[in-house]
Formats: sequence, structure tokens, C-alpha cells
Amino acid sequence: QVQLVESGGGLVQAGDSLRLSCAASGRAFSSYAMGWFRQAPGKEREFVAAITRSTVATYYADSVKGRFTISRDNAKNTVYLQMNSLKPEDTAVYYCAADSLSIKVRENNPAYWGPGTQVTVSS
Repeated sequence: QVQLVESGGGLVQAGDSLRLSCAASGRAFSSYAMGWFRQAPGKEREFVAAITRSTVATYYADSVKGRFTISRDNAKNTVYLQMNSLKPEDTAVYYCAADSLSIKVRENNPAYWGPGTQVTVSS
């Protein structure tokens, strides 16, 4: 019932910043924990960040901790991923995800997925 659409991906150079957005429609956005995942060519999908329904807690993969920030605006039904100090190894398709249970968006098994947006970081 929930549709997710990512935007904001693109081609940037190492050290640049990028902000991804995920717009949700369907059920009430505030009912869901949200997460971001990414998948690079030849690699498995990887957890990036997650945020609880009321922003009580946020979670980050060690590889992005200190560089990426997840946030949400429930009034706009949107979750964001601010990515700073981008590295070539951040290159991947980034996926937005949603689930009513916070743990599901931290374990690569959420109920809903967006189609993804490409982020490419050149050296």
C-alpha cells in the first residue's frame, strides 16, 4: 500500500555532498520506520541508515557513520539522507525502505522498497 520514490541521486566528485529524498504515499508516513540501503555492482545490498517513527533513534552503518545523516519530515511524508564527504566506494544504487517495525529497516527485510536512485562518486 505504500509507494516510495527516491530522488536526488547523480554524479559527483569525491568530497562532495548530496542529499537524497524519499517521498512516500499511501498509508500514514508517521506509522513507519524508514531506512536507506545501497547496492553496488557485484555486491550484496547493504544497510546504510535507519530512523524510527518518532526520530527517537537513528542507526548507521559503520562505513557511513559521521558522514551521512538520516532525517524525516512527517508533515511532508519524506525521509532524507544527507551524504557528506562522499567517497568512490559510496557509488551504488540507493534504495529507500519502510516498515512498521524499526528492526526490519535495519536488517535488509522491510515491507516496502523504492525503485532506487543512482549515486556515482568519481575520484
